[in-house]
Amino acid sequence: MYKKQFEIRWSDVDANGHLANSAYTNFMSHARMSFFNEQGFSMQEIMKHNIGPVVFYEHMYYFKESFIGTPITVTIEVSGLSEDGMLFMFEHNFYNHKGENLAYCEMQGAWIDLKARKLTDLPKELLELAHKFPKSENYKVLTKADTRKHDIRPKPINP
Repeated sequence: MYKKQFEIRWSDVDANGHLANSAYTNFMSHARMSFFNEQGFSMQEIMKHNIGPVVFYEHMYYFKESFIGTPITVTIEVSGLSEDGMLFMFEHNFYNHKGENLAYCEMQGAWIDLKARKLTDLPKELLELAHKFPKSENYKVLTKADTRKHDIRPKPINP
């Protein structure tokens, strides 16, 4: 399990005085980039391959409030990876200084070719690194069907 600690800042709280929804997303994103960097997926490395990560969804569950000035720990475990490495899924948990679980998030994403603007497989050397990621108890090999598991599709607006 990967862990990253943060302190809740003034800019991280909402009008209710607790950690804002957007701050959870920002903490997860920062933790994922730190995780990728420590796993050999530095920005320089992924840019060398002309790829970047994209998020399909982040499904949050909130359990307890957290307030300004308190430390918060964000954990990451990989709960899915496709055989070609294109698709990935992470589980994030948020904990306070007492070890209480504040929130849980399942996020799913993929790698995109930055020139073609299309989803792409991981290059072989990065795929080998990805197979070494810490995995959750719920780990599974992802397929394209997993990207539609909630069956949410785009709907055009009628003028």
